[in-house]
Amino acid sequence: MKKIFILVLVGFIANKPFDVLAQNKKEILPGAYQSEKYMPLLVNKRVGIFTNHTAIVNKKHLIDTLLAQGITIQKIFTPEHGLRGTADAGEETKDGNDPKTGIKIVSLYGKKYGPDSTDLADIDVLVFDIQDVGTRFYTYISSLQYLMEAAKENNKPLIILDRPNPNGHYVDGPVLDKAFSSFVGKNTVPIVYGMTIGEYATMLNGEDWLKINTNKNWSLTIIPCKNYDHNSMYAIRIAPSPNLPDMPSIYWYPTTCLVEGTILSEGRGTEHAFAYIGHPLTTIKNFSFTPVSRVGATQPKLKDQLCFGWDLTKTKPPHTSIDLELFIEMYKTYPQKDSFFIHTTGNTPRDYYFNKLAGNNLLMEQIQSGLSPAAIRASWQKDLASFKKIRKKYLLYQDFE
Repeated sequence: MKKIFILVLVGFIANKPFDVLAQNKKEILPGAYQSEKYMPLLVNKRVGIFTNHTAIVNKKHLIDTLLAQGITIQKIFTPEHGLRGTADAGEETKDGNDPKTGIKIVSLYGKKYGPDSTDLADIDVLVFDIQDVGTRFYTYISSLQYLMEAAKENNKPLIILDRPNPNGHYVDGPVLDKAFSSFVGKNTVPIVYGMTIGEYATMLNGEDWLKINTNKNWSLTIIPCKNYDHNSMYAIRIAPSPNLPDMPSIYWYPTTCLVEGTILSEGRGTEHAFAYIGHPLTTIKNFSFTPVSRVGATQPKLKDQLCFGWDLTKTKPPHTSIDLELFIEMYKTYPQKDSFFIHTTGNTPRDYYFNKLAGNNLLMEQIQSGLSPAAIRASWQKDLASFKKIRKKYLLYQDFE
């Protein structure tokens, strides 16, 4: 029988931490705040922690919190954008040592995506704490899967300190076709899957989606959030990556990340990535911007070129669905339709990055053929219904439906 321990939390902490949002006069507290639930599991253990800059507990990083309690941190594993969250999207990060603590850092977004047996040989227990944004193509859930597979294969207990999902109040988008599985989408889930990182982990394990299925006694522990459910509109106050600077960008991200697979700029190289969208040739001329080299986007698409398009900071972002109407408008206002969707040197469906983001080649074909947003959305419903049945089995918090 799979050993998955869910620690049920009660009570309420009255002092408001700076990185959580007051809701219904109760604070939403990430799992990392429930130290009494996980500290005893780390005492006298050599700990490996997979984390980045978002793992904050009462204004202190989790690493500092653990060290102050006398916990031995043997290694720090880091995802895309690195420990400090400043590396470019897609930029390989390197191994090294944390300048502040001297602890060894092992990059899991460079030469490899998961730790190997050598990395884990001197570790007794693993801890995962990263803020997710709840979209299939945000790579932290792929990193989670590789970590889980390595932990299970090497029989290393894993403790996940859960954090709320700012897009956890709905489910939408096409469900991934396994033929398009990649690091920006590994499993048959929709673009917006409506689960916290802890819930997603229990689904990976429970549905046998991990490549390691033989170790049935492996220990996975989830430390849930307090006062959170899937009706919560949780606002995070630390940018989870350099190009998601604020909540409007996070709400637009399920829609505008698809722009990465097109000729248009998705706003990297501006102060409002994923909310500034445009191109020099688009026929929308009432707003303009110029992408430049910035921290986290040193070589943005269309760098130093004047782009015309959409300022989505002036538009209320969608909260319950992907904005297909907007994306189709972007396609229609670009004059060279045959070059709107970019691809590599090949011309197969998998050569189009848009198809990896969408999770299939059907959405691109539907847009090109002029299908209406309603007809496209209708084509998702059967697979979404099947996914929701699976999702329900692994929810740790009250659902939105």
